[in-house]
Amino acid sequence: MSTNTAPLTRRPVDGRAAFFMVGLCAIWGMQQTALKAVASDMAPVLQICVRSGVAAVFIAALVFARDENRALRGGTWKPGLAIGALFALEYLFMGEGLRFTNASHMGIFLYTAPIFTALGLHFRLPEERLSPLQWLGIVTAFGGVAVSFLGGAGDGPARRTAWIGDLMGIGAGAAWGATTLTLRFSRLSQAPSSVTTLYQLLGAFVLLGLLALGTGQTAMTVTPLLGLSMAFQIVFMSLISLLVWFGMLRVYLASRLGVLSFMTPLFGVVFGVVLLGERLEPAFIGGAVMVMAGILLVSGHEMVRARQAKRAASMG
Repeated sequence: MSTNTAPLTRRPVDGRAAFFMVGLCAIWGMQQTALKAVASDMAPVLQICVRSGVAAVFIAALVFARDENRALRGGTWKPGLAIGALFALEYLFMGEGLRFTNASHMGIFLYTAPIFTALGLHFRLPEERLSPLQWLGIVTAFGGVAVSFLGGAGDGPARRTAWIGDLMGIGAGAAWGATTLTLRFSRLSQAPSSVTTLYQLLGAFVLLGLLALGTGQTAMTVTPLLGLSMAFQIVFMSLISLLVWFGMLRVYLASRLGVLSFMTPLFGVVFGVVLLGERLEPAFIGGAVMVMAGILLVSGHEMVRARQAKRAASMG
């Protein structure tokens, strides 16, 4: 999810915001489980293509209804193509990775994105240099990734191929981080979030659709479970969650909401275990805790630093 909207008013997170964030994180955490549960009926890349195309129609209508379509001009199309390709790459890694690893694993590795964003900012901007505490967070997170790889995904052949899906999950996180950096350093940083999301959805629809056609992943078996999964992905994941998220970004501090979003991979693990019967190995649990701790060290410290800079500017 992109978070580059400039809210008209910014408030600290209150009880209402926390309540909605729990719901949003549950929806986002359910994503990998919904994709994997019906992977035998419809390839994940095709699922993402279909849901992105449907969502793009509604988001485009929102953009024109809010008269935000002017942001589609003025040099935003080049970075728009870039974030569309990166978004498609992120979901390509996610969809293909779910063929090899558990949904709970994917939920953790996908959320390494803030680590890649922090590293990119460190090497690009002097004022974004990582502090010693943040370097500790990065080392902790990648140490957790290494520990999680040792956990595998069960016994037998699944254990021997799980690392492929786990690595793709990290690739998805890296693509997400690259998307954030592209938004930060392009004209899209001044565009509404609905516009940047439209570019992303269109990129996923077109590129993953072409990939599905080119690789023969267009077969579909209509089942009640597939219908439920696609309804959830289109209505809740791609529409309701986006509209609620946009609305909250216009009211609340994005950095505070971002910290609450770290509930998402926890929901992802729970849904994978409860709904798909996935087994969590001790090594994966330990590694996941290290990854989450590292991400919180990196992002939490960044939030504190931003707050201090804002306070210093207001005093000056």
